[in-house]
Amino acid sequence: MISSRKRTDETVTMHRRIFGQLVIATHNPGKLAEMRELLAPHGVEAISAADLGLAEPKETGDTFAANARIKALAAANAARLPAFADDSGLAVDALGGAPGIYSARWAGENKDFAAAMAQIERLLRERGVTQPSTRAAHFVSALCVAWPDGHTEEVEARVDGTLVWPPRGTAGFGYDPMFLPDGHSRTFGEMTSIEKHGLPPLGKGLSHRARAFVKLAEICLE
Repeated sequence: MISSRKRTDETVTMHRRIFGQLVIATHNPGKLAEMRELLAPHGVEAISAADLGLAEPKETGDTFAANARIKALAAANAARLPAFADDSGLAVDALGGAPGIYSARWAGENKDFAAAMAQIERLLRERGVTQPSTRAAHFVSALCVAWPDGHTEEVEARVDGTLVWPPRGTAGFGYDPMFLPDGHSRTFGEMTSIEKHGLPPLGKGLSHRARAFVKLAEICLE
């Protein structure tokens, strides 16, 4: 009788923990506020790239994850500190996923998201997309934490919803006023910050950024 032994090769992924100071690699005040609120309970000292006078790198990636990585690595190398970046945007089904990674660029240099939302609505109407059942969209958030030695931790999440017109609410930022998340009667623009991206027990972690942050916290913070 010939005995055999089964070998199981297991690859263990070693994640790096976040502590101390962390550069928030964004010049967007809305994103900065959300990231600081998410990090605050973990005792992480958040420093903005703007406060450090860091330049914004060119986002040459073709995915949200690639652009988040570019921003995080650039800030980590410049500040010689761990850096946290988000790349996020709105993808509209009827527009083939646009504006997608170009969501901020659609708002122009003046960050005029009212004009960007109007452009989306115009394009949808040109295509006869007026019924709620045909106006599906989703927000995507890719998060990356990078260290000066090149190590990165990356996660991604999304939230599905429907686009409404006219936009509703003045809270949030970007495309929030026209995005109605599935299962809710109010747009992101009508929700408080706790309702939109607050984590349990205060909130439900509804937004794409909150959902991505939960994933990141599981491997790097908790």
